[in-house]
Amino acid sequence: MGKKRTMLPASEIDLAEVKYTPENIIAPHVTGFWLKLLVKLIEAPMIGSFIINQMRKNNRVPEILTNTVIPENPMFKPEFPPQEPELGVICLDEDGKPEDRVELAMKYFPRYIPDSTWIPDLTASFRYWKIRDYAYAYRSKITTPSMVAERFISAMEEFSNANLSAPMLISFDPDEVRRQAAASTQRFSEGAPLSVLDGIFVAIKDDIDCYPHPSKGASKWVHEVRQVNSDAVCVSRLRSCGVILVGKANMHELGMGATGNNPNYGTTRNPHAPERYTGGSSSGSAAIVASGLCSAALGTDGGGSIRIPSSLCGVVGLKTTQGRTSLAGSLWEASTVTIIGPITATVEDAILVYAAILGSSLVDRIPLQPSLPCLPNLSSSHETSNALGSLRLGKYTEWFNDVSSVEISEKCDDVLNRLSQTYGCKMVEVVIPDLREMRIAHIVTFGSEGLCSFNPDLEDGKGVRLTYDTRTKMALFRSFTASEYVAAQRIRRRLFYYYMEIFKKVDVIVTPTTGMTAPIIPQSALQVGETNLPVLGRLMQFVTSANLLGLPAISIPVGYDNQGLPIGLQLIGRPWGEATIMQLAAAVEEICPETKKKPAIFYDILKGN
Repeated sequence: MGKKRTMLPASEIDLAEVKYTPENIIAPHVTGFWLKLLVKLIEAPMIGSFIINQMRKNNRVPEILTNTVIPENPMFKPEFPPQEPELGVICLDEDGKPEDRVELAMKYFPRYIPDSTWIPDLTASFRYWKIRDYAYAYRSKITTPSMVAERFISAMEEFSNANLSAPMLISFDPDEVRRQAAASTQRFSEGAPLSVLDGIFVAIKDDIDCYPHPSKGASKWVHEVRQVNSDAVCVSRLRSCGVILVGKANMHELGMGATGNNPNYGTTRNPHAPERYTGGSSSGSAAIVASGLCSAALGTDGGGSIRIPSSLCGVVGLKTTQGRTSLAGSLWEASTVTIIGPITATVEDAILVYAAILGSSLVDRIPLQPSLPCLPNLSSSHETSNALGSLRLGKYTEWFNDVSSVEISEKCDDVLNRLSQTYGCKMVEVVIPDLREMRIAHIVTFGSEGLCSFNPDLEDGKGVRLTYDTRTKMALFRSFTASEYVAAQRIRRRLFYYYMEIFKKVDVIVTPTTGMTAPIIPQSALQVGETNLPVLGRLMQFVTSANLLGLPAISIPVGYDNQGLPIGLQLIGRPWGEATIMQLAAAVEEICPETKKKPAIFYDILKGN
């Protein structure tokens, strides 16, 4: 008796009465032998259920999902209301050729001036080469895709020899890279490149199909039960633009973690601090871009899996609106929280890759009724200033400041103040209720959908071949009931109401991307793995709303903490509002006060330095 509680309808909540409660995930940090023992216990009859139920109780899962009356109807996938057109944008043909969309995007970039941008001294004032730098070098015959391919292959061999237990790619065929590069070199010699992306090196996360590579999800067995006979839709669109697909990027097994730890193939290291995690689950994708080996990579994002590693590695990561890009040809085709998106060194490059891969699948287009895809107009500083000056940025200060180091919130605040001073962006204080409920609703949704995707094979004996970390999560996911899943979808609609009300007052919601910078990799976690839910919570603290609600979001590097570790700022937009957050991200990139630091692991494959 006395356990039942009743929520008021979201529309009746008095925001002035909402009190912010800091996250406090209660779970042990376990590695090595103790992790093996934990898995043995939680998979054992009776005692396993007791351990899982105790952890659920400690983190209020039954209280929120079972003992609470939630008045909202369930929302099993995002349901977006009609959106007002974005201002100062260029609309694209969703059904047109990817290469045509990419070329149109180019027309609205600032003028490229090779004299000042082509030959910088990367050791004096570090910056990443942009896609347009490669295109200029190829067109001007300064180098060729084949020459760069040889440098890439040499760098990969050098890196692999020095870091056998920390691969960025887990499927890589030098001859296949040479073949693609030779075809691109031939096109440039004939004066007929397919697009500005022709000859650009791109890695594909290992849960996205890229023929002829297998898709393992960085597991030991998924490729045995799922054959790859063609490219995923997003990969096919990149290939039509002439990109050189270098292989499959390492990841946290099956996307079931936010650190990037993977005992199966080795744990990818953070290029800025090799003793630290990259973040996950798109660990290899972020690391290969941050290290200069690829201009771009594709990742998947079901719970911050693009934005978290982008933030920790100091690069740009874009999560699109749910349904804006096709999931066909990935391990997540039935997901309601996951998207495929780009990780790049610069916002400009993210725009180019986004223009290439966008396009809803028919199964999403009918129910979601997406607005026309749009891109920002960055060609005119006057138009940019006008568009940015009208933006209202929403900030929930108590949430924003709830980070492990004050440097994170201070760096992000500094950039927001510069946006206000430079462009006149207006800061608006907002309140977001039910953040704890949101976290639980997301993990139940993501976990239940993931378990459903893999369950037939897990029941067929493949589960024991998963890493110990993944097995702990699968045990938790199995504990979720049908009624808890429905309750999570009621919370989903409730949170969606709050966010849509906020977007009546603001255009973008701003947060740090993560609640901490890159964590140290315990030595005991390298061979066996680790489970560390409090760190997982810190890394995912600000990112899950965009997944649960299907909203677009982008992470942009804005500086470093006192240990030289990258810090990211996250911008969350309205449904289908990619152009607005990309335009704001480009402005953030331009006004960031700190000079970029050259990562400890970096290869200049364009110049060969």
